[in-house]
Amino acid sequence: MNFEKFLIDEQDPKAVEKILVKLSDMLTPGEEILYLAVQKKPAVTLVPDTVAVTSRRLFFCIPGNLGLTTNFEIYSWKDIKEVSFKEEFFGARFTAVPLSGENFTVDYIPKVQARKLYQFSNQQIDKLKAELKQEQYLKEQEQRREQLEKEARAQAEAAQQVISEAVTIVPEPVEPFEDEITMKLKKLKVLFEKQLISQEEYEAKKSDILSQF
Repeated sequence: MNFEKFLIDEQDPKAVEKILVKLSDMLTPGEEILYLAVQKKPAVTLVPDTVAVTSRRLFFCIPGNLGLTTNFEIYSWKDIKEVSFKEEFFGARFTAVPLSGENFTVDYIPKVQARKLYQFSNQQIDKLKAELKQEQYLKEQEQRREQLEKEARAQAEAAQQVISEAVTIVPEPVEPFEDEITMKLKKLKVLFEKQLISQEEYEAKKSDILSQF
């Protein structure tokens, strides 16, 4: 990894090179180191603390055992509420405020580097907020679409239920209108079938009725 690009603000080259070797083994796929700030105390700083800003996390790298080991305090950007820095007579104090737990601070950060830490950190925090806002918007849109589809299905099912339960009314057959001559002929035939009149009387009366047509 090219470490020279991390020396633009007078960072300690040895400290940068050493910490980059360790950080390179800790990065996740696609994660990129954006800025390094190296502690510089008024006296000689043999094993300085280092703060690293990546595209996904904030690393506090604290040497131990005279530099033989390094303790890492690591925060994902989604777990950080805010960052701040305070310029003092010698350098600045850079602080990360997590959503839960105690704040973490590194002092004696050169003022220019502290400002850059603040700038890069806020860029990542704002970027994450924008991404979360977009995700929330898309989620709400998806929920709205699902709700509309659910309502449409319910309406379709209700309409189908009404159709299936509807009673088809079949009108009763209507007797064709009978005129007076037809009615007389029917009555005459009934009289004949009941033998209330003779064949001759039936035929005579029938001829008389038909002659009226």
